Amino acid sequence: MPEVRQISSISPSTGAAPIQRPTRDDGAFRTALQEAQSSVRFLAHAQARLQSRHIQLDAEAMRRVENAVDKVAEKGSRESLLLMDDVALIVSVRNRTVITAIDKENLKENVFTNIDSAVVL
Repeated sequence: MPEVRQISSISPSTGAAPIQRPTRDDGAFRTALQEAQSSVRFLAHAQARLQSRHIQLDAEAMRRVENAVDKVAEKGSRESLLLMDDVALIVSVRNRTVITAIDKENLKENVFTNIDSAVVL
């Protein structure tokens, strides 16, 4: 049988329990939010492409990608092509998400559509 809990305090005006506000702001939430907004994610498709094409992005490469996404976001881009070393990444700038990854061998004679910016790193 599920446990039943009683709410001890209900706001008379809305009928809802009062909102508990933190008593101390140590900046942890703000820092976590900024980190989440600055990081770049990869769609499963992009992860599969990286893996199948044996593309590895180390911490330095990820920093370069994040900086590039920051720059094109400031310019108002929505979808961007990032050319870095021997890899091309298509990134949804608004979502900060890598959509796909292409290695050097598969770059030749490729046509990239639906992008509004390109960055050479």
